[in-house]
Amino acid sequence: MPAFDTLGLPKDIVGELAKNGVTTPFPIQAATIPDALEGRDVLGCGRTGSGKTLAFGLPVLVRAAERRAAANRPRALILVPTRELAHQVRDALRTYARIVGARVGDVVGGSSYTRQINELRRGVEVLVATPGRLSDLIDQGVCDLGDVEVSVLDEADQMCDMGFMPQVSELLDQVHPEGQTLLFSATLDGDVDKLVRRYMNDPQTHSVDPPVSQVTAMEHHLLKVLPRDKNKIVTQIAARDGRTLLFVRSKYRADSISEQLAAAGVPSASLHGGKTQSVRTRTLAKFREGKIQALVATDVAARGIHVDGIDMVVNIDLPTGHKDYLHRGGRTARAGASGLVVSLVAPNQRRMARRLLGDAGVDAKQHLVNPGDELLSEVTGAKEPSWEPWIEPPEPVRERRGRGGPRRGGGYRGGYRGDRNGGGQRGGGYRGDRGEGRESGPRGGGYRGGGPRRGDRHGSAPQR
Repeated sequence: MPAFDTLGLPKDIVGELAKNGVTTPFPIQAATIPDALEGRDVLGCGRTGSGKTLAFGLPVLVRAAERRAAANRPRALILVPTRELAHQVRDALRTYARIVGARVGDVVGGSSYTRQINELRRGVEVLVATPGRLSDLIDQGVCDLGDVEVSVLDEADQMCDMGFMPQVSELLDQVHPEGQTLLFSATLDGDVDKLVRRYMNDPQTHSVDPPVSQVTAMEHHLLKVLPRDKNKIVTQIAARDGRTLLFVRSKYRADSISEQLAAAGVPSASLHGGKTQSVRTRTLAKFREGKIQALVATDVAARGIHVDGIDMVVNIDLPTGHKDYLHRGGRTARAGASGLVVSLVAPNQRRMARRLLGDAGVDAKQHLVNPGDELLSEVTGAKEPSWEPWIEPPEPVRERRGRGGPRRGGGYRGGYRGDRNGGGQRGGGYRGDRGEGRESGPRGGGYRGGGPRRGDRHGSAPQR
């Protein structure tokens, strides 16, 4: 495997990588960085956790730093499907942006319009964005993509799965027509193939980590359980040592199971599109830091979970399709580590589960388990919880000062009505995202509160 100093990167960047303990490039980085630095279009097929962020990020920084960006006119654009991924990419690149003198900004739903508009006015060479909010700001006339010479689509398959294809196409139609395009995706079919054919010019294709390879780094198990035993088995699995990510089909299920685990003594939290961006960010930080050992999430929210060290994914509710199964499993076995994916199935779900795993190209070991079984412990590390309710320690209250003293409540009240991606409505209520971080997909009504909406398509109970 070549070293970073043989890929054509500036010496200062290579030095900073070494200082951060990054000395040997991942295969996707070694394959794509030289082509990207030469200005070629690059098509990278690799799963989450394979090192894609630096694979496209470092060449983008080098190219965007060649000249300063004008106000409201970024020189490079990185489109991602979720806010959490946008923040992760932004933070990863800022470490190296200072070395080459490039400025990195972000435009995502659920955050202050004012901050983002001011950042664009000051000028950013590299803009990391989710499609909905960027479209809003362009409509307002505060962002112009005419100077964008490098466009990146990260996790393009997820953007298409979430319904962003029309917005992505509309945005790519506005960048510099002779610009460079880098596209990274776990799969290259359907709408992703349409994007490749329409916007890429003789792309250099690197499939160093094809979709099927992600299942080989994982161990897959199908646990046959009786419905009456399911909650207790979930609790015992969540009480294991290590970080555990548990998947369910609705916001209501995520909240109720998280409460069930906390009542049994397991430090846990839920993550779904009904929570505000600040809450989701804090929850992920606690999970990353080990303050929470079990995170119960829905598919939409989990697309933004990029946390190393998750050694087990549990499908409490089976996903609707094999792509979601692979996306869920991709939260573990990251960066070459191994991982365990466990799916719980009732007797009437076994045929569906076998078909799902077959479509995903997975050969799973099957077990019949009961609560407290030695076999359950052997497979998952399950153990009996303390059964002493876990109460999350209160966060320290930080007083926010500004003109007129501290702000009551400390939150962005957001009177802008046209926010598609999580801004406030008139009257200050949080309406959720039109496309980023909602359980119902990118079209339909906004989310208005803390419980599930009436008619939640995942079958959660209505609340008034």
